[in-house]
Amino acid sequence: MQVTFFGAASEIGRSCIMLESNKTRILLDSGVKIGSSEEYPMIPESDLKSIDAILISHAHLDHSAYLPHIFSKGFRGSVYATKPTLELMNILIGDYLKIAEPPEVDPDAFSKMQKSYKITEYNMPIIIKDMEISMLPAGHILGSSMITVKAEKKSILYTGDVNCRNTKLLNKAESRNLESEIMITESTYGGSKDIFPPEKSVLAGMISSIKETISKGGKIIIPSFGVGRAQEVMLLLDDYMKSGAIPAVPIYTDGMVNKALRIHRHNVIYCRDELQKRILMNDDDPFKSRNFAEVGGISGRNKILSQGNPAIIVTTSGMLTGGPVLEYLERLGGDTLNKLILVGYQAEGTRGRALAEGADEIEYKGRKTKISMDIEQYRLSAHADRNQLLNLIQSVKSMHDLFIIHGEPSKSRELGEAVSSSGNPARIHMPSIKDSFGF
Repeated sequence: MQVTFFGAASEIGRSCIMLESNKTRILLDSGVKIGSSEEYPMIPESDLKSIDAILISHAHLDHSAYLPHIFSKGFRGSVYATKPTLELMNILIGDYLKIAEPPEVDPDAFSKMQKSYKITEYNMPIIIKDMEISMLPAGHILGSSMITVKAEKKSILYTGDVNCRNTKLLNKAESRNLESEIMITESTYGGSKDIFPPEKSVLAGMISSIKETISKGGKIIIPSFGVGRAQEVMLLLDDYMKSGAIPAVPIYTDGMVNKALRIHRHNVIYCRDELQKRILMNDDDPFKSRNFAEVGGISGRNKILSQGNPAIIVTTSGMLTGGPVLEYLERLGGDTLNKLILVGYQAEGTRGRALAEGADEIEYKGRKTKISMDIEQYRLSAHADRNQLLNLIQSVKSMHDLFIIHGEPSKSRELGEAVSSSGNPARIHMPSIKDSFGF
């Protein structure tokens, strides 16, 4: 078995790993690194035409957005993922193509990609020539999966992006009875300081801050990833509002947040049992709360911005790289009554990271905007923290090689050091792009 890393090695973004046996070639994920400039997986075009299938762990663009590029380069195999992952990919990749307009993507690539879809379910065997593959719940976003591959008497476990605790929406990643000789893990929060405080205390601080801003008549902007974090935040806010912990004000939702919310509702069987029971047994549909108000495009946005009433605005994008949030910041950022609350990971080089680290202005479409509103950060991550990653790694039986990827280099290194210090006998690898390993 050969493992080759074409992305997400010593970096976050453009996840793409090739597994090869004597008979079969597959890709685990196919993402794009989106920042000030786009970066694609470093896979040779000649290899793409020999790929038998692509397995997508989840819909986020850093794991899926290279798919239309691959179909433009001649790939004609199948793309395997869970049903919600495929549905979410359609809106995320469709939006990506519309905004980025990558010149190398053929006009019909998106359609070809959709026709290639093969729906799989958790724990359902997928046989591709001599490889046996299955997907396990990863707890990251709706439909997200860890992927196991067996071939040539070797076994590989790829975590994708993983979350090891229950959330409002999802159960935690499946960690029982994991056994694999080779493990490939993410390390987004693998650093020595990446230990999350209890979620209750994080939420208590955030809710108190929101309540304070509302009482002053201000607006709260909560930029979120359109898939996953946004829906989690919406349901949390709705519950706190219904309990009276937050005053009743509109929760406006903008961008692809609304399309993704509908996909969550249609695939609620993938969510926690508690949510399913609320809908089926109590006639209490949290996805259709009266507290939510969908923003109707530019005209609706202008109406909200012209009103002086307090409100909460949940919108894309989570790192302020684009989307409606930048229009809200241009109009609301200069008012000290308002507040920006960051709830997700802020990658290096993004506007979100800059504001979190103290910047007092943003640039958008050549215009600079002074930011005088308060900026606060409450970590409501869909990733496992350092301790959860360590526990997950230790739970994998028979492992003799561990690859640490999808993290800033310092965080990957610190996670590797912690694994070594724990006495785990596995060989630890922190690969670079194009590194290849044989087993």
